[in-house]
Amino acid sequence: MKYSKTIQWLFAQLPMYQRVGQSAYKADLSATINLARYLNNPEKSFKSVHVAGTNGKGSTSHLLASIYQEAGYKTGLYTSPHLKDFRERIKINGKMIPEQTVCEFVEKHKPYLERNQLSFFEMTIGLAFDYFRSEKVDIVIIETGMGGRLDSTNIVTPEISIITNIGLDHTQFLGNTLSQIAAEKAGIIKKEVPVIIGETLPETKPVFERKALEQNAPIAFAEKDDTPNYPSDLKGVYQQKNIRTVLTSIRVLQQNGWNISEENIQNGLLKSIENTGLMGRWQILNENPKVVCDTAHNEVGLRIVMNQLKKETYKQLHIVLGVVNDKNLASILPFFPKEAVYYFCKPDVPRGLDASLLTVRALEFGLKGEEYISVQKAYKSALAAASYDDFIYIGGSTFVVAEVV
Repeated sequence: MKYSKTIQWLFAQLPMYQRVGQSAYKADLSATINLARYLNNPEKSFKSVHVAGTNGKGSTSHLLASIYQEAGYKTGLYTSPHLKDFRERIKINGKMIPEQTVCEFVEKHKPYLERNQLSFFEMTIGLAFDYFRSEKVDIVIIETGMGGRLDSTNIVTPEISIITNIGLDHTQFLGNTLSQIAAEKAGIIKKEVPVIIGETLPETKPVFERKALEQNAPIAFAEKDDTPNYPSDLKGVYQQKNIRTVLTSIRVLQQNGWNISEENIQNGLLKSIENTGLMGRWQILNENPKVVCDTAHNEVGLRIVMNQLKKETYKQLHIVLGVVNDKNLASILPFFPKEAVYYFCKPDVPRGLDASLLTVRALEFGLKGEEYISVQKAYKSALAAASYDDFIYIGGSTFVVAEVV
C-alpha cells in the first residue's frame, strides 16, 4: 500500500474521535492490552514520561522532549491530534516516522487490526510503540489522548507521570465535575511512580493526593515550586505555567538518574519549536498585520488566550472563528471580545459546525461578522480587510488552525 492509501484506510476504516466524535470512544483498555500482547509488548522496551491534563499537555510534552534532545538522549515523542500530517503524532528527535514504516506496519498487521475492529487511536499507539522499540529510543514522552485512566496510552509504566491541570472538557466522556475529570486523569498515576501536578483547584487537589497515597506514589505540586524564570520560544503567556511544570518534572527526573544539565534545560526551552516541530501555540503567521493562530478550544484554554489577546496593541481586531459541533458554545463564546470583526467558518471535518449556525449563536453573545464557506476564504477576507496595524486571530478549533499553518 502507498502512504496516501494507508492513511486513507486508517482514517476511513474505523471510527476516529478526532473526526467523528463520541461514536469512536471506547471506555475500555482491553483492545490496547491485547494489541500490545500481540506485538510482544513494545511498551516494556523503552523508558517513558506520561503526560495528561486538560490543557498544556502538548506544549509540556514538546518542551520535555526538546530538553531530552539537548541532553543527547534519543527521544521519542507521541502526541495528538496532528495538524497537517498524521506522522506528526510519532517523532524521534523531532523527525516524523517515515511513511514507509507506517505502510509496512499497517500492511503486516492489517488482518489483526480488521479482525479485532481496533480504533484509530489504538492502532496508532501500536504503530508508535512498535516503532520506538525498533529504533531503540532512550526515552519516550507520551501525551494522553483525552482522559487518562482509560486512555490507550495508559499501558506504560513511566519514569514519572505528569498532570498539567484540570478543566471542564470532554464532559460527555470524563464527567461533569472537576473532581470527576481529575479522577479520570489521575488514572495515569502508577504504583510508586512519582507524579507531578502542574496546577490544582480546591476540587482537584484532594483527588490527586488520595490517588497518590493509594499508589504510594511520591507527589509534587509545581505551583508550589520556586522555579527559575527561564525564557522559551513558545510565546503564549500561558506557557509560563507549562514551563514551571516542566522544570519541576526535570528536577525529579534528575534525582532519578537522568543526566540533564542546566544548559540542556535552558537550550531545550529556547529551541522547542526547532527541536520538535511544534505548531499552533500562539503561532505568529504574519507581522503586519499581525496574524496569530492558537489551538485553544475549551473554556480554560480560551479564557487564557483571550486574556493574552487583550494585551496586544492594534487598531482593529479581526477573528477567524470555527468550532466543532459538540462544543458547548455557551461556555466559550462569552470570552470572545465584542469589538472584533468576525469571520465565521466551518473547519473541513465531519464534526465541523456549520458556519451559519455559528453566526447565529455568536450573535446571541454580541459577536458580529460574516459567514464564509471555508477557513481559507475567511482568512483571505480577514487579510484583505485588515490594515497594516490591525491584528488577526485564528482559532476556536485545532482543525481551523490546521488549515492555516
